[in-house]
Amino acid sequence: MEVFILKIEDPGCFWVTMKGCGPHIVDEIEYKNLNAEMNQFYDKSYKGVDEVKPPMIEEGQICVVFSEELKCWCRAVIKSIMYCTDHYQVECFLVDYAKCVFVKSKDIRVAREAFMQIPYRAKKCRLYRTKPVTLRIDFCEDTAKIVPAKRWDSAATQYFQNLLKGTTQMKAKLCAVKDNVFDVFLYVTVKDEKVCVNDDLVSKNFARFEEAKENTGSSAGYQENQMSLNVESLPEKIVNPALAFRPVLFEEKIPTNLETGLAVSSSFLGEIYQRSSADVNENTSSSFQNLSEERNFVFLSKKIEPSSVLETAPLFDDLKKELTRRKFLGPNFAESYCWPPVARGCDIVAISHQGNDPFLYIPPLLTFLQLGSCYEALPNRGGPLALIVCPGWKKAQLVFDLLKTYRRCSRQLHPMLIILGQNKGEAGSMKIQGCEVVVTTPYSLLRLFEHHSLLFYRLCHLVLDEVEILFSEATQQVLTILDYYKKAIITEKREYSPHQIIAVGTRWNKHIAYLIKEYMKDPYVVITAMEEASIYGNVQQVVHLCTNSERTAVLLKILDFTRNNLQKVLVFTNSVNEAEMVHEALKSNSIFSLKIHKESESNFKHILEQWIKRYSSGSHVVLVLTDDCLQSLGITDATCVIHFSFPSARIFGQRLHSMSNNFCNVSKDSSVDQEYTNAKSVILLTENSACDALGILRYLQHAEAEIPPELHDFTTKMLEAEEDKKFSRPLCTYLKTFGICKNRTMCPDRHQIILQIDVPQNIPDKITVTRGCVTILPLHIVNATNYFGRIVDKEKDPYTILAEEINEYFKKPSNKICVKNVEKLAVYGLCEKMLFHRVQVVEISPKEEKLFFSVRIKYIDEGRTGQVQSHQLLDLPARFQHLPPQAVEFVVCRVKPIDNEIEWNPKVTEYIHYKIKGKLHEAKIVHALGNTAWIDPMIRVARLADLKVSINEYNVRSEILSTGLGTDNPEHLTQLQKLCGHTRVLHRAKNLEPLSVKEDTTGPENASNPQNMSIQENSTENCNSSKITFENHPCDGVAQTKEAEDCTLHPRKSFYPEVKWFQNEDTVTVKVKTAASIADCKCEFSKEKVVFSACSGDKLYLADMELHQYILAEKSTYVIKDKEAIIVLAKEEKRAWCKLLKTKNPHVSFDFEHWEDFEDKSPFPVGTKKLHRTAAVTEELVDSSEDSGTESDE
Repeated sequence: MEVFILKIEDPGCFWVTMKGCGPHIVDEIEYKNLNAEMNQFYDKSYKGVDEVKPPMIEEGQICVVFSEELKCWCRAVIKSIMYCTDHYQVECFLVDYAKCVFVKSKDIRVAREAFMQIPYRAKKCRLYRTKPVTLRIDFCEDTAKIVPAKRWDSAATQYFQNLLKGTTQMKAKLCAVKDNVFDVFLYVTVKDEKVCVNDDLVSKNFARFEEAKENTGSSAGYQENQMSLNVESLPEKIVNPALAFRPVLFEEKIPTNLETGLAVSSSFLGEIYQRSSADVNENTSSSFQNLSEERNFVFLSKKIEPSSVLETAPLFDDLKKELTRRKFLGPNFAESYCWPPVARGCDIVAISHQGNDPFLYIPPLLTFLQLGSCYEALPNRGGPLALIVCPGWKKAQLVFDLLKTYRRCSRQLHPMLIILGQNKGEAGSMKIQGCEVVVTTPYSLLRLFEHHSLLFYRLCHLVLDEVEILFSEATQQVLTILDYYKKAIITEKREYSPHQIIAVGTRWNKHIAYLIKEYMKDPYVVITAMEEASIYGNVQQVVHLCTNSERTAVLLKILDFTRNNLQKVLVFTNSVNEAEMVHEALKSNSIFSLKIHKESESNFKHILEQWIKRYSSGSHVVLVLTDDCLQSLGITDATCVIHFSFPSARIFGQRLHSMSNNFCNVSKDSSVDQEYTNAKSVILLTENSACDALGILRYLQHAEAEIPPELHDFTTKMLEAEEDKKFSRPLCTYLKTFGICKNRTMCPDRHQIILQIDVPQNIPDKITVTRGCVTILPLHIVNATNYFGRIVDKEKDPYTILAEEINEYFKKPSNKICVKNVEKLAVYGLCEKMLFHRVQVVEISPKEEKLFFSVRIKYIDEGRTGQVQSHQLLDLPARFQHLPPQAVEFVVCRVKPIDNEIEWNPKVTEYIHYKIKGKLHEAKIVHALGNTAWIDPMIRVARLADLKVSINEYNVRSEILSTGLGTDNPEHLTQLQKLCGHTRVLHRAKNLEPLSVKEDTTGPENASNPQNMSIQENSTENCNSSKITFENHPCDGVAQTKEAEDCTLHPRKSFYPEVKWFQNEDTVTVKVKTAASIADCKCEFSKEKVVFSACSGDKLYLADMELHQYILAEKSTYVIKDKEAIIVLAKEEKRAWCKLLKTKNPHVSFDFEHWEDFEDKSPFPVGTKKLHRTAAVTEELVDSSEDSGTESDE
């Protein structure tokens, strides 16, 4: 028969119109008559338009629409439905012309039966037994070969199109019809030469022939296929003969009510769980789809056909090729359900354990953005089409990098990453013209909007990445953005443009329900985490604390039903014996119950029939079962689940799934009272499951459920015990840097001060001057406020002398002896850029059998870490190892990142790195713990030799604030002081033997002092075996642990120390002496009082001193020197004190050794701006520096 091409997609999909004779071929005159009749009917029915408008529309529905291009009414099939402000934009496929058009839902008409009597004019065809191939290149074997493919190559499609364009005549031989698609041999005449297109594609290696299947192509089969084309022999289920050859565009049908936009018939709330006894062996559910092999569950508000294979995923071909090239294995479970709605431009909320992965939305969003025709109606003014809002700069950078990675396979979208600080000029100078995708954060977006009022003018796609974090960290900002977006899309100019909100995350949040109700229209809700689906469904969570022996009594109390509606209860047990025991207990208490477990499979059908049969209102059905039966039963209509035995996390979700039909749709009605919800989950928490109490508490808090006071008290003690188990971990970096850790329960590091670890030990004495002015040299910049470096003595720096000696020693080639046996924690020499450094081995590669192997080292005088080969390490003589490691960690106080960020933006870190690295700075140490010193301020002082003056070049904290990416953090030191106020002392000294500060392999910012590394070998092992600090396991003996703590922290008796004092014009110096070395010390200053406390040996010393005169508390300080504490009090008024205390104390006396020279000497430069020579202080704290007068003059 002769054919004419209407549309070509590829050799496996093209549309033709046929001429000739046959049951499936209609003369063109009939189609012309049909068009005339349709035009006459629908043009005249404009007055009674409601009579010919469909009451609802759905994908795949047959209708009639008006084509502006053809200027006539045409039969069509609805291909997709998109919501646009106040109406639906519908994509329709014209079945007689093989064209796609977009129309408003109000312009769709009902297809009359009289107009559907003849088949569609456009016939969908494919080349018979001709399958695609592709060239596969193996770079490893350096070979290339042609292999079968699942999709047609673009070169094959282009050749096929060119071949058909150049033909003068085209004929087709019909071989089969399958799924309303014609399989044909296609013949074309090119330059008077007849060519079989099927053979031509194969001969040119664009395709291959598929092997003939049994009976395929036989005369009988051909006659059968020919008969199937006869309209009169169509199956009975096809009422309309025109449906025989209409294109099968979608498997899914999602009816949509045009007035309300609510899903009907397919909605999980619109379907009732019904199953007859004949269906007992089927596992069906209307709202959940179950992949039994993987045991994955997904909650859907509307049905979605997942795209689990990349070849069939709704992505454009070039993107699929790029993903394949990058070894992308295909969409995971969550992506297979999220991609189809996103690619069709629909609103979607996706909650999944993989909800923080941008791949949930980036590939399908890029696919939709390729449809340039969808945005033709938008204004030409500048502004993005898509806006991706991320919770922080780090996530925004990740998303932006992904967009850059895949931009080469898409049209030019010119994505931009916009992170703005608080400097107003920065936002005003930002240019966004030509950018179609913007990645940013909520705060940065609002700053940008202040200067770019048309930012939302063309916006079609709004993505909320990690939506639960956005709503928890920036609630008002996100709601403001949503309001701006809502106002922008309601204008008439945006009537025909797509409108889409995509919200993805890992946890459900109450604000998401508000997002759905106020800003979305008929969205898809996809939840692959069952525990989150239960929160969405407003399942009431109840916890009963009881002993293991009391469970049965508690269960009977729970089953004392009071409601009048039908109750279907599942009681889950862990074993057959437990199921039998519970069943007998219920039976003996006259409670009707069923039971099922693996040993009662013979009763399976009977039990299920009893469960699913109809019961009257007020009936109560109880089924006792084990978890291994749940999958086979397929129950989804339970009203209550009782966890008689505690479940694992995976089993917990499966149990909740059994109530899915009774989940409330809180996104439609947020006023549902949880007390009267249809679904309820009851957990019996016993001593056997006490270790899971923390997880239950967090889940109840997340679900905003009622928490029993007993559970709260118990978990509080457990949290304390969990924190105690972290004693071998380094002090939390966030605590040190910002004074607070936002996620203490999940943070692996320590959040309490432990005396034996955090009081400076075996480190330079300079760091013990907790409130002294020092000169520091930052050498390794971790971030904007955290550095490693050295404290420098300008007169006679011991490390400078040592470095000169080491470099002089290694100048002789004979001294450069490579280490043969590398030992962990040993100190060696290393040459780097002609300079030699002391390094300590912290980790050795396990492949030591090789001649050379890599080792991880720490530069003990600089604080940085690195990786070197073992042969690079040099023997370091013992005389070069006597000086303790010089690296000290410095933290700049009272500044933090803006916008609730927890990490510094790299822009700030790079700026500070360039400004301060390797340069001497003057700093005041305001606090010290372990090997960390908190400094405030840190100033670069420039000395002008010619003028003999010094000037402050810059203040590091001020420089950070000037970038606009930092803000004031006034609570930093306050939080640290509170932390130090709860200092812990380990119970026994002998427990310190296995104790260590664990070396943090992630970076130097958490690295411990190398001097303490010799005792860290067994710390992890001891922690895992629970043989730590306390004699009992924290989970089993919280009370004993607390008692041991109290005994240590609060001794029964305290002693008043010996106190001597002297004064000068500005200060009063108080010397406190103890019998032994001071191990733990605190000194609190107020205007008229000083409270000193310290542990020394087995005694606690306490001196509560009410002063005779007032002091300046903020300028007063103290320092520890072996058995002596020296306290320097800054006088409020410069005058002599006649006595120290208001009342006489026999332990307090005047220090007559300083009677003659007190006027000129003081260990600290209190209240002045002169620099302090720390070396002099550490040598003899009560001697003054000889240069003090000179520095004061400067």
